[in-house]
Amino acid sequence: MDLSTTERFKRIKTFIFDIDGVMTDGSVIALESGEQPRIFNVRDGYGINRAIRMGYGVAIISAQNQVGVRKRLEYLGVSDIFIGTSPDGKLPVYKKYIAEKNLNEDEIVFMGDDLPDYEVMRTGVMGACPADSADEILALADYISPKTGGHGAVRDLIEQVMKAQGKWMAWFD
Repeated sequence: MDLSTTERFKRIKTFIFDIDGVMTDGSVIALESGEQPRIFNVRDGYGINRAIRMGYGVAIISAQNQVGVRKRLEYLGVSDIFIGTSPDGKLPVYKKYIAEKNLNEDEIVFMGDDLPDYEVMRTGVMGACPADSADEILALADYISPKTGGHGAVRDLIEQVMKAQGKWMAWFD
């Protein structure tokens, strides 16, 4: 990680995540009932919960819309959940969210992995992605986690930001 990435991490106050391919590995189990369960990484969940408890904002913007996913996010303490958006509709949701919360793009990191995340990553936000993201997203990213989607990329990003700010082990000091 270069100095400019560390310096940008020091300004971050809000994390925004996609779900499929970021918080999950992108796999979907198609059940006869029509449900499409996802598998989440517990360490990613711990990182999200810890970030919230340390005062960071955490939001989710995703096209997928499963009740189980919403319940998982609520369990972790996430209250800004925008799921069921059109794959092409993330940018308007993002713009509305930052306007309503009066957020500065310099203080936000957005983690996406595929083309539906492209337009948000082209804004002034700090863009991050898992190691196995689409080539177009890898080319835009300011930070590429060495972890893949659903296998610790979310936790890695949160940890890197909190370490840059001297907050990662603050609970234990």
